[in-house]
Amino acid sequence: MSNTLIPVLVGSLQLGHLAAESLGRFSGRTSSGLHGRDTVQASVRVPRHVGIIMDGNGRWARGRNRPHSFGHRAGVRAIKRVMYGCEELGIEVLSVYAFSTENWTRPRAEVRALMRLFHETLEREFDEIHSRGIRIVVSGRRQELSQRMRERIDDAERKTADNPNGTLNVCLNYGGRAELVDAVRALIEAGVSAQDVDEKALAARLYQPELPDVDLIIRTAGESRMSNFMLWRATYAELFVTDTLWPDFDVPDLERAISDYQGRVRRFGGRPEGGAALELSS
Repeated sequence: MSNTLIPVLVGSLQLGHLAAESLGRFSGRTSSGLHGRDTVQASVRVPRHVGIIMDGNGRWARGRNRPHSFGHRAGVRAIKRVMYGCEELGIEVLSVYAFSTENWTRPRAEVRALMRLFHETLEREFDEIHSRGIRIVVSGRRQELSQRMRERIDDAERKTADNPNGTLNVCLNYGGRAELVDAVRALIEAGVSAQDVDEKALAARLYQPELPDVDLIIRTAGESRMSNFMLWRATYAELFVTDTLWPDFDVPDLERAISDYQGRVRRFGGRPEGGAALELSS
């Protein structure tokens, strides 16, 4: 994945299993209330699920002659800004790549520092997130995390399980291929016969099966690749790449990405009769 590796409360922020009327209210909201600009169209729905591949922490820190840890901590602040920006815009789900299954190959000291940062951030930010009614879940292979980390994650998930205003899914020790492998293993362990294996059966065994598919993937720092992120859920996702380094990414950058998404026609592999749009960013 990217060098961002921000082990914070990143992940799929499903800002609620919201009621239908709440969705309608949110979808009519513009960005002008945030920054005085109508970059996000009020008449077009915002994406339900936005995924962010955070990249550029290391470059941001090097440009300031500081260590990578300085960039990671700046990235934590960016996550908070964007998370609450999504809440204001009415985005139901925000998926942010925290730490991939491949990131264990990083220097041991860096991995330890990242895990420590995640734990510290969860401790520090938990009360505020909980008070806003946001649910916290974590996706990834937990068995490879420390017992202390697993206990902290379990506690956060348990305490926020009934929160109605969102789901923050932390993709920690996560990989798209690993998720699919684990889903297949779950099918086998459940004794599902070959003839009963279909997309629905597999999707039900993903890490967080209740989350919707990703509508929009945002990648920072100018890289144009998926890096093993949300391979199943992002099958039909739109991709938006920005040169902005992750620690510099802010709500106006998010608004530009959403505005760009709203101008796209989503066909989901089909071709409409007479060239009419199948779906315009909904």
